[in-house]
Amino acid sequence: MTNPAHALINNDAVVLGLLAAILGFVFWGASREQGFWKKFYAVIPAILPCYLLPAIANSIGVIDGASSGLYPMARDYLLPASLVLFCLAMDIGAIIRLGPKALVMFFTGTVGVMLGAWVAFAAMGVIHPETVAGETWRGMTTIAGSWIGGGANQAAMKEVFAVPSTLFGQFAAVDVIVAYLWMATLLFMASRAEAIDRWLGADNRAVEDLKQRMASFHAQHTRIASTTDVMLIFAIGIGVTGLSHFLAEPLVAWIKSLPATWRLQDYSLDSRFFWIVIFATTFGVLLSLTRARKLEGAGASKIGTVFLYVLIATIGMQMDLAQLADKPLLLLLGLIWISVHAGLMLLVAKLIRAPLFFMAVGSQANIGGAASAPVVASAFHPALAPVGVLLSVLGYALGTYGAYLTGIVLRAMAT
Repeated sequence: MTNPAHALINNDAVVLGLLAAILGFVFWGASREQGFWKKFYAVIPAILPCYLLPAIANSIGVIDGASSGLYPMARDYLLPASLVLFCLAMDIGAIIRLGPKALVMFFTGTVGVMLGAWVAFAAMGVIHPETVAGETWRGMTTIAGSWIGGGANQAAMKEVFAVPSTLFGQFAAVDVIVAYLWMATLLFMASRAEAIDRWLGADNRAVEDLKQRMASFHAQHTRIASTTDVMLIFAIGIGVTGLSHFLAEPLVAWIKSLPATWRLQDYSLDSRFFWIVIFATTFGVLLSLTRARKLEGAGASKIGTVFLYVLIATIGMQMDLAQLADKPLLLLLGLIWISVHAGLMLLVAKLIRAPLFFMAVGSQANIGGAASAPVVASAFHPALAPVGVLLSVLGYALGTYGAYLTGIVLRAMAT
């Protein structure tokens, strides 16, 4: 990682200004009607530079994402607010009509992570046995926890399998690099969704129906936003986020006070972020049943999108591309692992003719969790972001169990 002392910019206010400038530059270019930028963004979706440019800035030492407080801020404040504003305009009936294929693809993603771990371990045993010698299998359990569930499940695996701190740090780097590369791949695929859906032979009528319903709702209710509208949107987004924090704190404290034999931590129920996301999403869904939904006509989801893109930029600044040169064979192990996951997702999507949306969000709900599954979902349409959140909640519940089973098999393979 970049040494904070050697980063060119260490002031978060300046870093935030830089990220804002990057986002403004990207969207300015994406809006051009002709010339170089028109051709560039016809090939590269705008969301990718929003993610990769901050990563480059972090990698070359302009900023230091690891020591910045911007990502925790965006994760804890802007992400819940964007979820509230996205859910505000959602059509619950249309989301239910998306059908069971979304769940099939999610569980396929979970199986893909587990199977990928075993295949990658066996493959590296042939390619370079030294890489998987010793306690490497222990470190792999932490990635399994992260990629099926989230950070809490990853930490649980560290304790369950007694993973040494140095090994944990090495696999944390592999986790970040490989997961973000896969997320970038999914975002690129999202920009080619129609062509990929044709190849999959997918029936995406339910997804298109939801998009059409949202377009119709916009057409009926769109208006020039007044200052009052903007302030109400801000009040709902940030206010509900504050309420979610307010409710999560005592709930988590109470859960932690319960007997350890209840093992509620296995479901990430002692995670504050888990409950913040749950509360924000729930309140957003409830508001969609009220007159507050009409604020979508004044641009509620557009403001939510601004929040979300700030989050995307702060996610990007966590990635240090220079680490690709460190521990290259552990990185190869991670790439084999994610390739098995991706291959299985594509195979099942082809067999059941699932739309790319289900494949991408089912995958990211496992690999990235609640912090990034909505990002991938919203790349298809802002109205689809809540689907990513709902599937991510399942990942939190399954993470510890799936990772533990993965670790048991890895231990047997290692010995």
